Amino acid sequence: MPCDQPLIDVFLQPGDLLVADAGYQLRTILGSCVSITLWHPPTRIGAMSHFLLPTRGGPRRKQALDGRYGDEALQSILHQLKQAGVAPAQCQGKIFGGGNMFPGQFRAGAINVGQRNGEAARSLLREHGIAISSESLFGFGHRQLIFDVSNGDVWSHQVKPSLREVEAEGTLRWQE
Repeated sequence: MPCDQPLIDVFLQPGDLLVADAGYQLRTILGSCVSITLWHPPTRIGAMSHFLLPTRGGPRRKQALDGRYGDEALQSILHQLKQAGVAPAQCQGKIFGGGNMFPGQFRAGAINVGQRNGEAARSLLREHGIAISSESLFGFGHRQLIFDVSNGDVWSHQVKPSLREVEAEGTLRWQE
């Protein structure tokens, strides 16, 4: 794509995913959700998901794939990449998100949803033989994400909440 052409900018909402060519820039905002980006350098085709939970759980009936679930989002992306002639194992995988949005409410020994999402994304990519070239996972707060499909660059900016002590309950609360 010539440099003088502006990229088509697409914002992904939770549950969205997109497979696109070099003419696109994909963006999203992640809290405990996770985005997997895949980029195929020879064809400059990329994909991005924004999932809320690792899996739907239980046996999956003959329902359409749902991008809100990491396993189904990746399955849909892999199918679309194959239709475009891209071998998913030749893609560069990157994972982002999984932030703890409620750090003051975390119970010792419990695993939070962001942690589960990030670990599921790692596992899913490994299962499909896709190398993880980069990740920015976990921590506190949310991330702003921009994926330039023309060159495979992904910019991630983590916005951490500020800490405020609330004396009324003697607990810590987080506020943005």
